[in-house]
Amino acid sequence: MGADSVRKSIRFILNNDLVELDDFEHTQNVLDFLRLEQRLRGSKEGCAEGDCGACTVLVGRLVGNDLVYETVNSCIRFVASLDGCHLVTVEHLKGQNGALHPVQAAMVEQHGSQCGFCTPGIVMSLYGLWMNNPEANQIDIETSLQGNLCRCTGYAPIIKAAKSVLAAGGQKIDPLLQERNKIQSRLRELVDNKRVEIFTDTTKIFLPADVDDLAEILLQYPDATIVAGATDVGLWVNKQMRQLPILIFISHLSQLQKLEQMDDEIRLGAGVSYSQAWPIIAEKIPQLDEFWGRIGGGQVRNMGTIGGNIANGSPIGDTPPALIALGASIGLRQGNKKRSILLEDYFIAYGKQDRQQGEFVESINIPLVREGDYFAVYKISKRRDEDISTLCGAFKVRLKGGKVEQIIIAFGGMAAIPKRAKTVEGALIGAEWSRQNIGLAAKLMEEDFSPLSDVRGSAQYRSLVAKNLLKRFYLETIGKSSDGEDSQVAQSAGAA
Repeated sequence: MGADSVRKSIRFILNNDLVELDDFEHTQNVLDFLRLEQRLRGSKEGCAEGDCGACTVLVGRLVGNDLVYETVNSCIRFVASLDGCHLVTVEHLKGQNGALHPVQAAMVEQHGSQCGFCTPGIVMSLYGLWMNNPEANQIDIETSLQGNLCRCTGYAPIIKAAKSVLAAGGQKIDPLLQERNKIQSRLRELVDNKRVEIFTDTTKIFLPADVDDLAEILLQYPDATIVAGATDVGLWVNKQMRQLPILIFISHLSQLQKLEQMDDEIRLGAGVSYSQAWPIIAEKIPQLDEFWGRIGGGQVRNMGTIGGNIANGSPIGDTPPALIALGASIGLRQGNKKRSILLEDYFIAYGKQDRQQGEFVESINIPLVREGDYFAVYKISKRRDEDISTLCGAFKVRLKGGKVEQIIIAFGGMAAIPKRAKTVEGALIGAEWSRQNIGLAAKLMEEDFSPLSDVRGSAQYRSLVAKNLLKRFYLETIGKSSDGEDSQVAQSAGAA
């Protein structure tokens, strides 16, 4: 690539100021940049892993003709990923004539803050909701706060504050909203479609110009770490102190953020975030709607990508079991060579996937649930919201004449990889779909899995829960919930 096609710095807008950086630690996170270098200390560090939300900021980016703002965790977001973005911190919020911003004023009036440590992050989450969803209801409010932990005030006054500021409105006269057109124009001026390279003697940062450029860079540096949402990679740096000398950032690549709806499947670019995918997932695979809302908090869903969740090969990743049960496939690319494989075949062993040197996940194809099929996914975790799975079970069955014609059972958290329960499936194929046969098949679960014990659950607990989830799925498909009540969802559209 010619020198005129390469830029040696990143450029973004911080609140109202243009920032250009060409010399910074390649794994520096946004929170450290704000607090240590910019002396903007409203954003706090609580967990350093994207769980508590005390570090919440807004990041605006150009999406087509729009400027879209999302809440993100600045503790795990890398500075290099801000290229071409507008970073908004709590210090930038303001009301009319120097007053508090309406969201801040509502928190004061409703006594939504006590120790105050978490308050800036909560304010930013509520500001994002107030700005993007003025008609938000209580469920929307609670969802917007999933990624923000408050240990002293409690959520009742915070929710009251959200309701009061939403009821008052006033978004059209928000000073920040009034400056958006100017910000959008300034961001467009930063777009030059160049590759970004920032090198030191020991580290390299790349921001590819496009997907073809990404493929070219990976051929040259096959051991590089690809950073999409950084919801995993950020923890590798913060918690595991990993040395990652070569980083390739891809969150800016619009080609990897395409969503396409076919007659019988959904095709997602590997860079599509959970938040971007949620509307089409909820519409076309409604059985995944509630489950999707339990993937991290809003900040994590805004950053994390489905392709990254797959590519990292975690045995407890949320999406692989569900996607395996649906029969999903992934598109892999190495240079100009492309191939497609079933997702279940991608996972080989712990830390090992069917991905060659210089190859990356480019797309995910997700078949829709066929008429008459039953499909369900269940996430088991220590807390309901914003928690890592202890195990995750996904089930899809097709019945014919009361017997099992096809069945797929996939689990995460039960083995070193997301894996199907093929012995259990084999016992059920051709068998009557009955409580007795389900009980007999469940006993074979140990032949498919030898789970480990860890802080989230013992091996015995995981095995018992896996069996019980199969029984729950059966009950829901025959129109009964797991507590014996009639299940309208199961009767009408498959298990939820």
